[in-house]
Amino acid sequence: MATITTDMIKQLREATNAGILDCRKALEQAEGDFKKAVDILREKGLASAAKRADRKASEGVIELYSHGNGRVGVMVEVNCETDFVGKSEKFRHFAHELALQIAASAPLYIREEDIPQEVLDHEAQIAAAKAREEGKPEHIIPRIVEGALNKFKDEVVLLRQRYIRDESMTVQDLLNDVRVALGENIVIRRFVRWALGETTEEA
Repeated sequence: MATITTDMIKQLREATNAGILDCRKALEQAEGDFKKAVDILREKGLASAAKRADRKASEGVIELYSHGNGRVGVMVEVNCETDFVGKSEKFRHFAHELALQIAASAPLYIREEDIPQEVLDHEAQIAAAKAREEGKPEHIIPRIVEGALNKFKDEVVLLRQRYIRDESMTVQDLLNDVRVALGENIVIRRFVRWALGETTEEA
């Protein structure tokens, strides 16, 4: 059993805002591994965040962001439950981070379920044709197609994208953390991203 020091608990508490006892338990469970302890706390936090997911979110902000001397523009609507949270620095910061993410990573959809079936079918056909062209055995093609579809979703779905400031987490992880920290249901309602010389992508 790893020795859990006061400094370790303090460090974990500062990183997660969790209670001292929760931090100690998480560190004990993770046998002193800081990253594992953060994940354990996040998983526990997600349970309380999930309970909030059905609550109505109609307050919030429409964040506007212009990048590259006006070459890329983003507008994103993020909702919360109360005007108080909507005006908070943490909520506004989250909305701004989303706008930066959208500008940098150009997602096409917010959630996986937003992708039209015909788009997924088209991607699957391309992946299968490419695998056959490369001479892959027929029995492994479904697995190759599945991998290609997952990669496609990771690229075009905002919540599945790697967070630009921390590659160890996804935008979904970031959203979950903000829900837990603010104690409200936070919803990414819609976004649009314009780039000079490109067709408009909207979600």
